[in-house]
Amino acid sequence: MDDEGRRVFRFFNEIGIINQLAGAIFASRLPDGLHVSHFALLNHLVRLGDAKTPLALASAFQVPKTTMTHTLAVLEKRSAIRLAPNPGDGRSKIVFLTEAGRDLHALSIASMADPIRQITEDLGDGTISDLIPQLEKIRAYLDANRDL
Repeated sequence: MDDEGRRVFRFFNEIGIINQLAGAIFASRLPDGLHVSHFALLNHLVRLGDAKTPLALASAFQVPKTTMTHTLAVLEKRSAIRLAPNPGDGRSKIVFLTEAGRDLHALSIASMADPIRQITEDLGDGTISDLIPQLEKIRAYLDANRDL
């Protein structure tokens, strides 16, 4: 591997480690019984809208449909989502975010207020804010090129 390859590997390695550490902090503060994977789905539905099939969500998260079905079942049991018949295909369902789901999403984000405040105080706001546009660009590129 050349120097550029090593730099790119280090970059993604650091992101992976940051994701693992941040996920652990977040998981320890989530409302009782909620997992990071449950929050990730709520966050996806809030950001990009609902009315998606479980298969489309599984594809978006790059997980097996059975994994997504389990996540949806947990969120449905908590009344965070509602599953309805798919009018275009009677064999599948469509996922809708409920008000309880929006409230759970907001509560989850609020649970991170203290760690976020501490990170910002210790590192300075610019440390993270300055990186967001570049990270969004990389995310968009990777999302559009999933077959790399």
